Amino acid sequence: MKPVLFIDRDGTIIAEPKDEQVDDFSKLKFLPHVITALQKITKVTDYELVMITNQDGLGTDQYPEKDFWPIQNFIVDTLASEGISFSEIFIDKSFAKDNSPNRKPNTGLLGKYFKDNYDLKKSFVIGDRLTDVKLAQNLGAQAIFINNQRNLGNEEVSDEVEQLQQNIVLETTNWDDIKIFLCWPSRKASISRNTKETQISVEVNLDGTGKSHISTGLAFFDHMLDQISKHGLIDLNINTKGDLDVDEHHTIEDTALALGEAFAQAIGDKLGVERYGFCLPMDDCLAQVAIDFGGRNWLVWEADFKREMIGKMPTEMFMHFFKSFSDAAKANLNIKAEGQNEHHKIEAIFKAFAKAIKMAVKRDPDKMILPSTKGTL
Repeated sequence: MKPVLFIDRDGTIIAEPKDEQVDDFSKLKFLPHVITALQKITKVTDYELVMITNQDGLGTDQYPEKDFWPIQNFIVDTLASEGISFSEIFIDKSFAKDNSPNRKPNTGLLGKYFKDNYDLKKSFVIGDRLTDVKLAQNLGAQAIFINNQRNLGNEEVSDEVEQLQQNIVLETTNWDDIKIFLCWPSRKASISRNTKETQISVEVNLDGTGKSHISTGLAFFDHMLDQISKHGLIDLNINTKGDLDVDEHHTIEDTALALGEAFAQAIGDKLGVERYGFCLPMDDCLAQVAIDFGGRNWLVWEADFKREMIGKMPTEMFMHFFKSFSDAAKANLNIKAEGQNEHHKIEAIFKAFAKAIKMAVKRDPDKMILPSTKGTL
């Protein structure tokens, strides 16, 4: 099943003039980066491109077709010369008052895309009007909204404006944002791990903003896991219910295993990642964490703790946490720390761990190659 990009024309591919009618070459201007973005999308994804545009009153004295087609053909030919082709181009000539079933946001022109060979759930409508967002809703697709603050066409869906906002998966004014969103979607994973000793759910978004909700029953452990989210800019939800009436071991170990498994799943094919990484001071302490998501587990641990517990977390479990993460994430970890304050020392390690992860999973959108001479990771 093939996904589709239904792309508006005016205000989306080309700039829309104040009079909302591109009927002269002096009014024609491509949006910044639209050509390079569509080039990349065409090259690295399997989306079928479809242009769908409302051209109010096309063919009337108000908007003669002789003023439209030379510009339309120039747009299409220019894009084609850069390797960007549309499988279909749909143009509705009616006015909003006509209530035509073929006018966006109606789907009268798009009947073929409801058939089994198209995947509308994974398709997107890209446009600059809420009628484009409504079209996405009517198709069962998702909406990418180019918000130029002009609110054109809002009167056609005036009673649904607030509801339609919820259907927008990306709001931007920049085609580079659209390129990254479509070519390299957020790396997410969800893991459930249930045993007789623990019940754990982990959700990870490696391309998040540092939002977290963490509950393990161990306040200090929660605090350390939160460092990974905040300093790694990783969205992280962890809910662990363990046999704390026995001791803390299973809760910490199994959380680390589930977290490592989630990372391994989220990082996926590893194309374009930096792969490696962090040295971090915290008051009297210095922590160094190097990580390699290279597909093999290994841990070097050089950190001694004089206290038995920090909060309700045994210090002997610090090494065990990172060993379990390394095993499940299939990552090398080299961790060293020195200092006097035991709380500062382990917190510095977790912060440096977060920074190392942030560096290692960072992608270069312009060089989506595998960072390995072996050809596999």
